[in-house]
Amino acid sequence: MSLLEIREVGVTLAGRTVVEPTDLDVEAGEFVGLLGPNGAGKTTLMRAVLGLVPAAGRVTLAGASGRALRRRVGYVPQRHDVNWDYPLSVHACVLGGRLGLRPVFRGPGETDYAAAAEALARVGLSGLATRTIGELSGGQRQRVLVARALARRPDLLLLDEPFTGLDHPATEALLELFARLCAEGTTVLMSTHNLPEAQHSCSRLILFNRTVRADAAPDSPLLRSAEPWTATFGVRPESPLLASLGVGAGREEVAAC
Repeated sequence: MSLLEIREVGVTLAGRTVVEPTDLDVEAGEFVGLLGPNGAGKTTLMRAVLGLVPAAGRVTLAGASGRALRRRVGYVPQRHDVNWDYPLSVHACVLGGRLGLRPVFRGPGETDYAAAAEALARVGLSGLATRTIGELSGGQRQRVLVARALARRPDLLLLDEPFTGLDHPATEALLELFARLCAEGTTVLMSTHNLPEAQHSCSRLILFNRTVRADAAPDSPLLRSAEPWTATFGVRPESPLLASLGVGAGREEVAAC
């Protein structure tokens, strides 16, 4: 049995099909990139996994579903989904990731504080724990969101566009962290528009547009051909996008540079 199993999951919102019935399996320790154009339904699929949108079908994590599944997942939303003007310290924000893991009437305990401290250390923010989140740079804010998710000590980490607005050093630092987490057994499913970084770092790529269009290792013959990329992103075979990835006809252009 795969760690994450998605079976016939579909989402219809306001009469519009956002995600067509989709099947997907993710193994423990995999670093999976979920790639597709804007509006392809990637965020909606992640929210369906968490039960945040009404969806048909079934989702299980190591056999667990519903609330039991959510307890084992860390979710990093897009940065613009967070109110950064709220007067909250970095430590309090990360500690808040433990909500839902204890009764609502009980305050944080020793385990919660230890998990928050561990998560801050993992992302290199221990020295900024008392600073308010509004004072942070874009890269630091992204690391706070990752730490908040890691404070849950999850089996599965869902990342929704974690590199938006980040420079190359910040992006590379997060990629290294995600790779270490996978090596330690955490499973990572990441949606991103940073296609070259995903191609270089992920163990598996899923091309997604309403449903799975292709699913393979980055260096597989399937993903070295232009067809699945053009079908997913709606671009021409000679597109600069494919050239930047060294895919299909673009491979010759890259080789000539």
